Amino acid sequence: MVMNLSPDGASFLIPYAALVDQSGRYLSETLRIRLAPSVTSLMLLAECPEDRHGTSGVLLVGDPWVETVRLGRKRFGQLPWAEKEVKMLEKMLNVQSLTGKNATKERVLSRLESVSLVHIAAHGRSETGEILLSPNHGSPEKPKEQDFLLTMEDVLKAKLRAKLVVLSCCHTGKGKICAEGVVGIARAFLGAGARSVIASLWAIEDKATMEFMRNFYEHLIAGHSASKSLNQAMKLMRESGEFNEVRQWAPFVLIGDDVTFDFSLLTNEGKIVTPS
Repeated sequence: MVMNLSPDGASFLIPYAALVDQSGRYLSETLRIRLAPSVTSLMLLAECPEDRHGTSGVLLVGDPWVETVRLGRKRFGQLPWAEKEVKMLEKMLNVQSLTGKNATKERVLSRLESVSLVHIAAHGRSETGEILLSPNHGSPEKPKEQDFLLTMEDVLKAKLRAKLVVLSCCHTGKGKICAEGVVGIARAFLGAGARSVIASLWAIEDKATMEFMRNFYEHLIAGHSASKSLNQAMKLMRESGEFNEVRQWAPFVLIGDDVTFDFSLLTNEGKIVTPS
């Protein structure tokens, strides 16, 4: 059963999947959970025609090169597990990814509007979830934020046709708390036209996240909905010996519609590979 929630204010940041019921079971053991910024947004999604969103095209972005970028005084290191994550998805989906110095802000924005599935594994700004990409080619030695930071404003200017945006980055569920929930990068993707977004509520662990995404996409490719795939990924992580702590399996939330994919249409080749 899917439970649709439209939380107010800071309650949008509660990890509902990890709440425990009276019998001592996690909520995600009996319910699949999806969030909506408002009841009105749920109604709009329900009324939105299926052909409003694309059925083909994948954008994979992983471990952008951030050695020279700064947010204030904060420096950032590379994320080798994020690169492994998108390389794994390359094999599963039979598509090419943007990684390292190729994952520039300019290139990401140029492809964002034309795909049905977006997956980004990178650093997220702790306050808003805005995403650090590789500086655009030709940027100065010390790049300015507009050269590498994918902001809410950048996303809102795009016209997305994506059915699903997966933000495998720290803090992408965060933002400014208001009566309608949280206004951050996840809300920006929805506002730009995405039908659904998966975002993280806190700083995620690289290796655990790669395993989570492996489980999630295996179920999504098998034809399950986003909520069921998310729920099954949580279950498999809880039952694993290595990644069974709440902080490892409960950071991701589904916001928006409960989408499914026909993966025979999603990629040009139409070939899906399940890794061993």
